[in-house]
Amino acid sequence: MNSKNDKSWIAGVALAVSASLCCITPVLALISGVSGIAATFAWLEPIRPYLIGITILVLAFAWYQKLKPRKQEEVSCDCETDEKPSFWQSRTFLGIITVFAALMITFPHYGHIFYPKSPVANVIFVERNNIQQIEFKISGMTCASCAEHVNYEVHKLNGIIKSNTSYENGTATIEFNNSEITASEIEKSINSTGYPVISKK
Repeated sequence: MNSKNDKSWIAGVALAVSASLCCITPVLALISGVSGIAATFAWLEPIRPYLIGITILVLAFAWYQKLKPRKQEEVSCDCETDEKPSFWQSRTFLGIITVFAALMITFPHYGHIFYPKSPVANVIFVERNNIQQIEFKISGMTCASCAEHVNYEVHKLNGIIKSNTSYENGTATIEFNNSEITASEIEKSINSTGYPVISKK
């Protein structure tokens, strides 16, 4: 593989990782315990389709360079460079890079599996007039990982009965025991994820 091809796979990996950063970051935030970094790369979401398209083109070019028939002059020069190409210049390595890029690009579809299940609310008895439900409008969520991150943080609080977060609608509907926790405490918990609450009703 020539240096042009080397640059192609490097660019392909960089673009694939960039395309998935907005959804990888919430998982990294959970692992590292630094909640607030979850929304750091949410700004990449609008350009994600372009990054994916460029990644595919770059890797397609790398494969074309690797598989294209060699010209007669190149074949006749083989006597000078009869050494076997290194692993880093092999089709196997390019295949590994391609699979890695595909995993990065599709991360938003399976990223939520890295989140532990939200703790089940330990609700034995709550008086009906203490049960309250609020819908929070949230900014910055771009995939299922973001929604799982919000659910996970909210369920750490005492008094949460149920939470349903939708990144598509940009909302989190929380049912809670208002004798144990307030709406402002829930809002603070959501804001700590890096996805700010913009309104509630």
